[in-house]
Amino acid sequence: MLDNEVKLKPMNTFINRFLDRVESTGNRLPNPTLLFIVLCALVLIISAITAAFGVSAVHPVTGETVFAQNLLSQYGLHLVLTNTVKNFVEFAPVGSVLVAVMGVGIAEHSGLLSVVIRAIILRVPDSMLTFSIVTVGVLSSLAMDIGYVVLLPLAAAIFYAAGRHPLIGLAAAFAGVSGGYSANIIIGPLDAILAGLSTEAAVMVSKDYFVSAAGNYYFILASTLLIGVIGTLVTEKVVARRFPDLEDVDCDAPTLSSEEITTEQRRGLKLVGLFTLFVIVLLLIGIMPEQGVLRDPQTQSILRSPLIKGIVALVAIYAGLCGIIFGYVSGKYRESKDFILGMESSLVTMASYMVLMFFAAQLISYFSWSHLGGILAIKGALTLKALALPPALLLMAFIFLSAVINLFIGSATAKWVLLAPIFVPMLLLVGISPEATQVAFRIGDSSTNIISPLMPYFGVAVAFAQRYKGDIGIGSIMALMLPYSFAFLISWSAMLLVWVVFDWPLGLGAKILL
Repeated sequence: MLDNEVKLKPMNTFINRFLDRVESTGNRLPNPTLLFIVLCALVLIISAITAAFGVSAVHPVTGETVFAQNLLSQYGLHLVLTNTVKNFVEFAPVGSVLVAVMGVGIAEHSGLLSVVIRAIILRVPDSMLTFSIVTVGVLSSLAMDIGYVVLLPLAAAIFYAAGRHPLIGLAAAFAGVSGGYSANIIIGPLDAILAGLSTEAAVMVSKDYFVSAAGNYYFILASTLLIGVIGTLVTEKVVARRFPDLEDVDCDAPTLSSEEITTEQRRGLKLVGLFTLFVIVLLLIGIMPEQGVLRDPQTQSILRSPLIKGIVALVAIYAGLCGIIFGYVSGKYRESKDFILGMESSLVTMASYMVLMFFAAQLISYFSWSHLGGILAIKGALTLKALALPPALLLMAFIFLSAVINLFIGSATAKWVLLAPIFVPMLLLVGISPEATQVAFRIGDSSTNIISPLMPYFGVAVAFAQRYKGDIGIGSIMALMLPYSFAFLISWSAMLLVWVVFDWPLGLGAKILL
């Protein structure tokens, strides 16, 4: 346990006890999929109990009385049997994620993403090294696990080659990849997943509400710079002071490979760059004119245009074509089956996600059919109205709640499946947009990723750290990353407060207050 692990620096004993308790408690939680199976059963049982007691609520907008529906009745049985497949097939996050993963999978399989990361990191000046590593870590979230697999060991090796302790580089990369998971400069798979779940939740009280994948874009764009700056300050002012020299680095620790980016790979990068410019020009031609082909044909709106609604498909196609171009030019691909393998291999890694989403889809449907989500939202909204709390305080409280829950449930999607049906409608009824609720969740979720042993890639960080300090353990990594977690949580929350005060849009057509 923690007493036998290497301590990077003496820390407050209360913090050590708290993290030990979190780890112990978190390890007792069931597998996320099993958790959703149990929750499905609980919703069915609770629906029968609440219906028997006549639990209801009056919708504050329509005036309609909403009664709890018994799903253990004949009516409920028919719903379950006839809609189980439909629930899964039509579940918003499923299709979006699979499409995005296929496109990004080609770019990853071809070697494009790995080379791009190396090309960026290996060419920056020493004064910008830390900032670049943190920022590239943030951007790597577009490529799913590429940041964990490639950037963490690469950053450690780069710092070691520069005469600095490798764990400083690893910490900076881990902070960017995982702590900055909800920041980026372009729309990614996570945006599509969360937006789909938010839409599913919002329609419980507002039938036609649509949360776009670009609904948080302005905020996550600004967040990229914020995480880069804060991550750099924490690295240099706190983490680097823990490792002033290389005395405790294992003598057989790996160093940065001297392998250069090949001529073929450089040619591939240039062609990908030209292709990117070509795509940008096409998009501008389609969206800038009032009658542009990518605008809504009825209203000429950009917000609900095919471009915005199809942003996931667009990103997937773009990433896939870039991967194909790079793969053939670099020599990685020689025939058509090669890039097909890239798509197939990326989908293989989604097997556990698909199983999880099957039961998540059923849970969302049961929650909706039973009217429990609507009743909870209405009663919760009425309570919040009675308390007369300002929207900013409500959002801050939800950020804190999300951060705490994240310590026990590692998957962002799994948590939003649980929280969205309750808090999106609840806050929507008091005038806070689903996009704002979603942003608050993302801040809390990302801030504590790096100190949660239940986060899927936390063990990867430990494994890479052990290359340089063989006896390092979970508690040591948690202590190493704790300053980042607090700094991200405080600074990110403060930025959202500024957004609220000035009432800036969170994304395309997405306000904070309705």
